[in-house]
Amino acid sequence: MEASAIERLRRISLPLLRLAIGIVFIWFGALKIANVTPVGDFVANTLPWFDRAWVVPALGIFEVLLGLALISGKALSLVCAALVAHLCGTFLALVMQPNVTFQDGNPLLLTTEGEFVVKNLVLISAALVIAAKFHMQEVADAEAEAAAPLILTAETAEPETPLILTTDLATEAEAN
Repeated sequence: MEASAIERLRRISLPLLRLAIGIVFIWFGALKIANVTPVGDFVANTLPWFDRAWVVPALGIFEVLLGLALISGKALSLVCAALVAHLCGTFLALVMQPNVTFQDGNPLLLTTEGEFVVKNLVLISAALVIAAKFHMQEVADAEAEAAAPLILTAETAEPETPLILTTDLATEAEAN
């Protein structure tokens, strides 16, 4: 019973992780697009060389796209690379706004904003896990496809019928 539960968890854990992170990014991005995010000023003050009127919604659009891409499960290596880059960018707040992210300038004493940024280490790690698993699955799929036995239909082919090489018995049966 425990083994079957663990096997079930193996099958669903990474898709659930992708879904959860995807939902969070869609949600937070939508708040930025609608200009109702509680971190709008914090984000804008981290990037003072850009106009708040467009940088916060632009980041929101990017976050929504990242969330949708994570949920879709397509091109996950690229999506995870973009996600990690985006999350690494959030650490700029620690440099640009130390008075907001640290208590009394002490880097060991985070404020709420500082915790908001530092927790992105967990999301970066999760993105790396997703990317690694996706890559391992791609490699395993390619190896399985390459190792599939080829079936020669020479014995059943008519003299004028070309040989058919296939890895699918149904395809061979239809060809004959």
